[in-house]
Order: sequence, then structure tokens, then C-alpha cells
Amino acid sequence: MTIAAILHTKGSEVVSVAPEQPVAEVVALLAERRIGAVPVIGGGAVLGVFSERDLVALLRDGDAAALSRPVSEVMTAPAVTVGIEDAVLAALSLMTRRRLRHLPVIEGDRVIGIVSIGDLVKYRIERIEAEAAAMRDYIQQA
Repeated sequence: MTIAAILHTKGSEVVSVAPEQPVAEVVALLAERRIGAVPVIGGGAVLGVFSERDLVALLRDGDAAALSRPVSEVMTAPAVTVGIEDAVLAALSLMTRRRLRHLPVIEGDRVIGIVSIGDLVKYRIERIEAEAAAMRDYIQQA
């Protein structure tokens, strides 16, 4: 099971932002699209990821003026990424170890998707349920 299988089911639309965009604009985009994170892309490369956690950390001290800062100043960088041929279990392990919830998917030098921990867990559960059903069918036919 690879990340390619996840993107095949989920789709590969990537919502991204530029490093100079103000945090307020990025937050509005997250809310509008109902997503938890966006890759920050500059010069064709993933420079970092801005997530809900970054926003919480930014606002922790009550500095509302921080919303006008460029997202590049407050994003998580460098970005931790996965490749399209990486195993789902390896990606889950990486997310657990690094305490991440979103991973941009890279092919060559471009972002071709983003996966969340929810995407990976959902896929694993579906695979486990399918294997259990196949096993039940096999036992019943024996």
C-alpha cells in the first residue's frame, strides 16, 4: 500500500499559498476550504507547511497583529514530505514520530498532493475490513 493509492481515492488537488501571503489570508483560506493545513510554496519548492497548530502557537500570546505577518515567518519549516511510492505504514510512522497531521506528497520536484493522518487511517481501516471480510468468506466456503 503506497501513498499513490491514497491519492487515487482522495484526489490530488493541492491548495497552497505563497510565502509572502499574510497569515490572515491563509487562515481565511483554511476556513473557506475547510482544511487543516496548506503547503507554502516558493520558487516551485515546498518551503514549509502552515497548519492550525501554527496559528494556535502564533496567537498564544494574544498578539492579533501577528495575523498581518507573512506566513513564511510562522510556518513549520522545513516541510516534512513523502513520495508517491512511499508506504502508507511508513508515512503513518513518520507522522507519529514527528507529531504531524499533514504531509505534502512530492514527485520529482513538485507537490502532487497532500495527505492527512485521517486519510491514512481511513485507508488502513478500509483495507483491514476488506481483509477480514475476505477471510470470513474463505472460512464460510471451506
